[in-house]
Amino acid sequence: MVGTVSCARILQATSRARLSTFSLKRSSHLARHFSSTRSSNDIALGQQLHGFLVEDIQSVSELKLKAIRLRHERTGMEWLHIDRDDANNVFSIGFNTSVSDSTGVPHILEHTTLCGSEKYPVRDPFFKMLNRSLSTFMNAWTAHDYTQYPFSTQNGQDYENLQSVYLDAVFRPLLREMDFRQEGWRMEREKDLGWQIKGVVYNEMKGAFSDAGSLFASRAEQQMFPGTTYQYESGGDPQVIPDLTYEQLKEFHARRYHPSNARAYSYGSFALAPQLQRVDTVISGYTRLPPIEVPMDVQPFGEKMVTEFGPCESASAGDKQTKFSISYLANDMRNVYETFAMSVFSGLLLHGAAAPMHQALLDTHMGSDYSSNTGYSPFTRRASLTVGLQGLADADIPMVEQRISETMARVGEQGFEQRRVDAALASVELAYKHKTGDFGMRLMQSVSTGWFHGVDPVEYLRVSENVERLRADTGVFSKLVEKYVTKSNHKLKFVMLADPRYMQGLDEKEHELIQTKLAQLSPGDLDVLDAKNAELAAEQGRTEDLSVLPTLTLDDVAPTARRFAVDMGVCAESVPVQWRTSATNGISYVRAINAVRDKYPELWPYMNLFCEALTYQGTRSRTMASIETDMRLYTGGISFAPFVTTDLGNLGHIEAGISMGTHSLDSNIERMYALLEELILQTDFTNESRLQALVASMATNMYNDVAGSGHAYARRLAASTLTPEMRAVEALDGLAQVRFLGDMRRSGDLQHVAKQLENVRRVVFDRSTLRTAVTANASGVDANQRALEQMLKAYPSPADSMVEDGPRFEAQTGQYFCPLPVATGYAAQATRCVPFVHPDSVKLQILAKLMTSGFLHREIRERNGAYGGGASYSAIQGIFSFYSYRDPVPCDTLATFTKAVEWIDSHDVLERELREAKLSVFGDLDAPLSAADEGMAGFMSGVSDDMRQERRDGFFAVEAKDLKDVAERYLAGAKHTNAVIGPESLDMSGWTRVQV
Repeated sequence: MVGTVSCARILQATSRARLSTFSLKRSSHLARHFSSTRSSNDIALGQQLHGFLVEDIQSVSELKLKAIRLRHERTGMEWLHIDRDDANNVFSIGFNTSVSDSTGVPHILEHTTLCGSEKYPVRDPFFKMLNRSLSTFMNAWTAHDYTQYPFSTQNGQDYENLQSVYLDAVFRPLLREMDFRQEGWRMEREKDLGWQIKGVVYNEMKGAFSDAGSLFASRAEQQMFPGTTYQYESGGDPQVIPDLTYEQLKEFHARRYHPSNARAYSYGSFALAPQLQRVDTVISGYTRLPPIEVPMDVQPFGEKMVTEFGPCESASAGDKQTKFSISYLANDMRNVYETFAMSVFSGLLLHGAAAPMHQALLDTHMGSDYSSNTGYSPFTRRASLTVGLQGLADADIPMVEQRISETMARVGEQGFEQRRVDAALASVELAYKHKTGDFGMRLMQSVSTGWFHGVDPVEYLRVSENVERLRADTGVFSKLVEKYVTKSNHKLKFVMLADPRYMQGLDEKEHELIQTKLAQLSPGDLDVLDAKNAELAAEQGRTEDLSVLPTLTLDDVAPTARRFAVDMGVCAESVPVQWRTSATNGISYVRAINAVRDKYPELWPYMNLFCEALTYQGTRSRTMASIETDMRLYTGGISFAPFVTTDLGNLGHIEAGISMGTHSLDSNIERMYALLEELILQTDFTNESRLQALVASMATNMYNDVAGSGHAYARRLAASTLTPEMRAVEALDGLAQVRFLGDMRRSGDLQHVAKQLENVRRVVFDRSTLRTAVTANASGVDANQRALEQMLKAYPSPADSMVEDGPRFEAQTGQYFCPLPVATGYAAQATRCVPFVHPDSVKLQILAKLMTSGFLHREIRERNGAYGGGASYSAIQGIFSFYSYRDPVPCDTLATFTKAVEWIDSHDVLERELREAKLSVFGDLDAPLSAADEGMAGFMSGVSDDMRQERRDGFFAVEAKDLKDVAERYLAGAKHTNAVIGPESLDMSGWTRVQV
């Protein structure tokens, strides 16, 4: 997610669903529930409700829910309602949108439906509803076979408002040609550049196709399923997108966005009957259509090998730039049990130190990491299992192929160690007991793919039945290997070679495409295009009447923040412990922080590697394979991460160190603490073979991450010159870390690295700087107390912890450019402002919301064609940031940032705009938290409940004049730092170049 719009549409990513247009993830606390009467007990099988027939009712006790399946009798629309005692209610409407070409028609339609509807004829009502709602999530995404529009909220009136906007958007969109040209593609004449192809989706997919990992996964899958819908790119291929016409878009909508082709999902505590009535009112005028048939079942082709070219990855050393994978056609994904079994099999085969394929390919340093498509993919009609490597030398491909084959044969003969199987299944069961704030949304995502393929979605909810069946299924994994690997009649070997001219080739193809289009147009046609572009520009600048949109008011916001009761204590005589007793479903959650303030800055770059090594290297007495099995048997995982936060009253003071987290069933508390102690005290950093594999994997993955999350890296880089915290964050998790890991991998001096990691352990794990937090059921407190005491007896306590602080930080500004092989760029600007407790902090936070909704979204996304952009204010870091994402003109966007400050100075802030900015902020504040996160704000950063309430009161009190005042004092003419990540072709003379 990127601020106000999602930028996570990654081609064939792990989920294979392109999380796209509006990842408007928001969190809310409701002032009052509306329409929350629980009435599912009154619904009976065979009952008719507002045009819907109740076809099935099932209780799933393990998840504490009741699933009700209905069908609209007139149109055939299917509806799944999950009745559960959860205030965070979810609704989604989705359609089967399988494609027959790579024009990206479902993706562009997904965008264009959100550009206004009959009832709500305003540009981008979804984005505008973000500031008129207390939604906890708003999104739309296009997957292989379907498009969904989900939202969640805790407020009943908000639920009704959003449901109305969503339904009108999908069934009655305006679908204007100018919206198609803005969101999809258009030809536009640029003063200095001539004719260019523009469009939000077009630029988004240009960025996606310049991401080496995403491109590899997409191309491999297209080759795997010839003759089916999956041979096409549903998100759109930039070379093909301009073939899509406006008329084709409208035709696709008329046939696909029809109730007969729809699935509706609702979840939570709100009554079902009023929802059915509202939806029936919208769709009752439709008549049933026959189902749409597209080819999904691939004809086995035996074995084939395909080689293509892709972009280089500079994080890889020398000639190790090749990617290679082997894909096997697997089961029909509609077989729910076999899909579950294959998923478990894939995890056991591939992931973790004990995984046979990990040992055969990664521990032997054949490549830097698995290829991006490695794993089990049940997101096509016939699923697939893939094993591959990236960071590979061409000459090693035969050896990799041989090792994959030998490993598969060995697993087929021997299976897996029973304790590893038990551990994998235990992890599945624990995951469903873990209470999360977005359970309803996760549940929807878990059932959607199969549901759109005709599977009863309730089958996916019976987790325990599948677990028990797998436990009793003797030799199941050997059978799967024989069926889908040994006797495979459909296997793809896919190679992608790095081409240093790949990006240049894309530019040349785009130029050829433009010239081809121009050759088909007369001078009169070009004049028409100019006129349409002028019309679009005028529409983008037009002031709209937003009163047609429904809205909440500040009366719907709770005046008081939710408080979390905690008790403070001491363990082992001196270690502070925060205790929270809560309904945790029999799970104990443990957090710990070891802080070193701003000492040891020379060790900060090693912190990230240190944290990863703790759960990768193994210990002096046990292999990581053995430890990992215990971790999965007895815990929900153990994690370590670098930790940095700023003093709430002084931007010049920070606390840095390591945070730790784990959780387990109460029956495994003692084992959980023992495992944590073992990793802290005994991890063996001298195992150079494993350290080499870890460094290679981290260097490759972090470099690849920049292409998909460049906005975040640009913001970190820009802010790193302004405060001590952001300097540390850049060293730990920014471009500096990308470069640091790449240099480490190339140097190969792992003895030095191991010594530095040991130094990190010596200075970080210190009982005198440790604080802990435990959240548990009342019945689990005593067991946690005993186990924590036992662990702390062995916890390091260095004799001399008195070390001088790091060098004094001096803020400075500058302009930084990082060239990368990408087709679109990222721009960021950062300004240092005030500490958390400063009264202007709340005003700056609201100002960022107002600038995003009132100016930046229009200028960066609609006019410039970037996929996303906006402003944000980090209250704890004290940094005001502007940013853009997958931006075709990042340098122009820097000027837009300046214009945003000028805009607020000249703009008369309306009361409506101020209210909406405040609603947006309150939506962010009041997140539905998991049990593990309750009460953590104070523990992690020192923000007490009283401080949160004081800040809340401050948000309510902000006036329009306050926004102009803080913009003038902190942003207008202020010194700031700019950062741009983009293609080498950008003219960045005079800027400091940052190489990775």
